[in-house]
Amino acid sequence: MHDKDKRHLRTALIAPCIIILYTILSLSYAGARTEHEVYFADTAYELNVYRIYGQQPGNTLMLIGGIQGNEPGGFLSADLYADMSLEQGNLIVVPRANFYSIILNERGPNGDMNRKFTNEEIDLSIEDKIVNILKKLISESDYLLNLHDGSGYYYPEYIDEDRNPNRFGQSVIADCSEFTDPESGNIINLEKMAQDVINEVNQYISNDLYKFNFNNTRTADEDSAHKEQRKSATYYAMSIHHIPAFGVESSKYLPSTDLKVWFHNLIINAFMKRFGIIPQSPGLALDSPNLKYLVVSINGKTPLVIKKNEHIIIGIGDTINISHIEANYERGLSLDILDHGDLNDLRKDFQIFKDTEILIRRDNNIFGEIPVRVLKNTSSELNDKESPAPGSVDSFIVEALGRRLLLFEGETLVLVKGDKMKIIDIFPFNLSGVQVNFKGFVGDRLFNTGEDRGYDVDTANDLMQRYSIDQKGETYPVVASKGDNIIGGFNVRLKDPRLAFLSLKINGAERILLGAEDSVTLSANDSICVEKIATNLYNSSEVSMSINGKKLANGDCDEIDELCTLDHNEISFHSGSLIIGKVFIDIEGN
Repeated sequence: MHDKDKRHLRTALIAPCIIILYTILSLSYAGARTEHEVYFADTAYELNVYRIYGQQPGNTLMLIGGIQGNEPGGFLSADLYADMSLEQGNLIVVPRANFYSIILNERGPNGDMNRKFTNEEIDLSIEDKIVNILKKLISESDYLLNLHDGSGYYYPEYIDEDRNPNRFGQSVIADCSEFTDPESGNIINLEKMAQDVINEVNQYISNDLYKFNFNNTRTADEDSAHKEQRKSATYYAMSIHHIPAFGVESSKYLPSTDLKVWFHNLIINAFMKRFGIIPQSPGLALDSPNLKYLVVSINGKTPLVIKKNEHIIIGIGDTINISHIEANYERGLSLDILDHGDLNDLRKDFQIFKDTEILIRRDNNIFGEIPVRVLKNTSSELNDKESPAPGSVDSFIVEALGRRLLLFEGETLVLVKGDKMKIIDIFPFNLSGVQVNFKGFVGDRLFNTGEDRGYDVDTANDLMQRYSIDQKGETYPVVASKGDNIIGGFNVRLKDPRLAFLSLKINGAERILLGAEDSVTLSANDSICVEKIATNLYNSSEVSMSINGKKLANGDCDEIDELCTLDHNEISFHSGSLIIGKVFIDIEGN
């Protein structure tokens, strides 16, 4: 586990917060759709449930992944089926049943969730509430697959320490060979179902060690070695709801996560085929997670886009709220502001008083880290600071990023080229005869005294590059002097402005998001409305876009045939004289 995750973690019991999202996957048949339910939203226990209905009715298979958090083959495989569309039949997919344990990469920090499936309705903890939700979903299903990664390689005979009857990896598990449905009297042969699937899948596996075997735990028998399974999800599904239920275990000893996921997919697909659940579009995407940006609001003001490798600068006691993680995955994401909140701090307000780090995870994999740096801008900090040398400037009061900041002598203020700023004053206030000069800036061009306090500075248009420290227009000094003596200063470092995304609404309905250099193909008969231009500038409201010389701003609408005169049309984004990004519109059929 990452060292930063080993601290004590505070959790709270939160009543289920349910968000239901409906996505229509096909309009050709009214039943073809996906329903997305979110329980315990924006907490470390967030539970996402996907109900996928096929174009034609049929059986319902439930997939549970991540009920034990250190088994990625199961939850990453289940995650792929949340995006599936079906020709026939239905899926209920719970990719991450125990998100909290997944983030920690532990089997069950508060006890094994797969030992809580009794016939009692317990409602004491969040884990109990999640189990109650899973039990209800099981009651709506015709079949259940519970996806795991197990130790070693199961084999009915003892071969060696890693391959024997006490191991679980590479097996399909049932609680008995067959059972009788007490309602219908039908005998359900679990072993035959599993063995048929295993025989089909093993054709694709050349390594004998990796081939699957059927594992009958004989859970209900008096001499069973696995009596603990009587509190498992599969035993609950079989004994209470009388549906075929199987555990699917890839081996933890396999050389890669990709291989674990592949084996799970083979087994799931074979079971789906047997149960008459016919897919339209299976998916497989195992790219490494990649952070694009965070959307951050400081003190409730206009959100900023903070890209990876950038950092957040705030004043002491400022409140931050991170409302969105943009990455190459949508599910399994969490965000942890160290020493604040709990494991998932997304969309929550936190008042920050000291430097910290924001960790961004997909499941338990940290794939982004954004530093938060606090400018020491309170009088109490000034009182704690060692007294400056007599007659020197201790700090500068600056207006930038929508608030007043206090920059100590020698500090660097990081802005985006195009952000506005103003030097207000110096501290101590009683220093007389001090001139504050922003090198490269002229406040009054008719009468330049070198005193630059009180002037609005447009960092894109008002600075002369030759006065920058690096001669490249990246870092400019601000110098306080008294006569010929320099008595203090700070630096202003400018990052390049960048387009974060463009949100367009097509024909008043479909919404598309384009990042820098992205392109979209549209028809000449389409119309577009500009919903949002987002950049890394503090204030993106002044940014406009231009298509073939015609300017559009947020809220503007127009027809494509009026805007796009070429096969490949460039949209450029401007802040004053700066071009800060481009996207492209291609005309369909041209």
